Amino acid sequence: MLSPGRTISSRLLRPASWLPFRLCPERTAVNSMQKELIKKHELEKDELRPLYMDFQATTPMDPRVLDAMLPYQVNYYGNPHSRTHAYGWESETAMETARKQVADLIGADPREIIFTSGATESNNMAIKGVARFYQAKKRHVITTQTEHKCVLDSCRILEAEGFEVTYLPVQTNGLLDLQLLESSIRPETSLVSVMTVNNEIGVKQPIEEIGHICRSKGVFLHTDAAQAVGKIPISVSDWKVDLMSISGHKIYGPKGVGALYVRRRPRVRLEPLQSGGGQERGLRSGTVPTPLAVGLGAACSISQKEMEYDHQRVSMLANRLVQKIMSEIPDVVMNGDPEQRYPGCINLSFAYVEGESLLMALKDVALSSGSACTSASLEPSYVLRAIGADEDLAHSSIRFGIGRFTTEQEVDYTAEKCIQHVRRLREMSPLWEMVQEGIDLKSIKWTQH
Repeated sequence: MLSPGRTISSRLLRPASWLPFRLCPERTAVNSMQKELIKKHELEKDELRPLYMDFQATTPMDPRVLDAMLPYQVNYYGNPHSRTHAYGWESETAMETARKQVADLIGADPREIIFTSGATESNNMAIKGVARFYQAKKRHVITTQTEHKCVLDSCRILEAEGFEVTYLPVQTNGLLDLQLLESSIRPETSLVSVMTVNNEIGVKQPIEEIGHICRSKGVFLHTDAAQAVGKIPISVSDWKVDLMSISGHKIYGPKGVGALYVRRRPRVRLEPLQSGGGQERGLRSGTVPTPLAVGLGAACSISQKEMEYDHQRVSMLANRLVQKIMSEIPDVVMNGDPEQRYPGCINLSFAYVEGESLLMALKDVALSSGSACTSASLEPSYVLRAIGADEDLAHSSIRFGIGRFTTEQEVDYTAEKCIQHVRRLREMSPLWEMVQEGIDLKSIKWTQH
């Protein structure tokens, strides 16, 4: 048995199921090749598909949404901007009905809803559009370190254009320090952008309090609400939100459509990202795809009617999953605040188990180790790093997504398989054996060859 403080060769002791070090390029390339081979093999197998437990990446379309869309795919195919005949009038009526359904879900005026291709476009429009329009007098933007990649990348584009961007840290529970936010707002600040519900750890930011701070300072507030709309009650008026991004495929609607809420009073001005026919109040030129808009409207309408039931059911299933796993496995950490969160997004770190190894073992359950938009990278999640998670725990995290169509049987199966494979992978790990013997791993000096 090794005494604490003794030097150990990582080449001898580092098991495949745990990575205390950053992956080297060669290891990354090998892992990528292995994943591609496994993926190809799984797709070629004529077997049952895995259970779906990744509802933050996307949601299956609700059949009622498809029913609403089909007539506009086949029979009512007019351009909604054609004003001279019935085909256009039919499509325009459907489009405006959908606009109202989206607006009703968030307590907005239909005229404040701009159809887009999704939340990524909405985020780009809001952040770049506001910053550029007001740049003559205000050239400062504030966001947080845990935002979606498209928000962070939009801010980096602004920095390249000469804007100053403040990336606020979050606390260890994932929540933003409101005093820090208030002290960071300056006279030249034009926009604050804070995500409503985080897509990786499910933390729900206090947007209403943030909205009141921003309104009192004369600063616009944008929130990426892709993971929140249709899942929690939202009122843009009460929250004092000026811009809100919405995604269709996160609320059981079609992919390729979303919306941006832009407040009319007090008016928010944007510089459009694309030029053309001046559709959507001149903010987003291009023909609105009527079937997709109808699908988004239907998804919002269904979510509004069933939100309370869905939330209660998802909460029950989430508690069931967490209790089953944590009652059977020690050294499991839930990432993010345990109370201020959307229950359907559960991010757990399994100490002494590498997340990618666990994902491969759980091949009959569709899960992820973080955002689908950044899953090509084998680096630990920047969101988990931002909340102060140790790198080994960040590497060992799995995100469980529960939604409208998840069943109790799927939750139980996922928990049982997770328990089984975590135990198996830990038994293979010398590190787990050392911990059982009472060795403090942090006291060991690791060397790399």
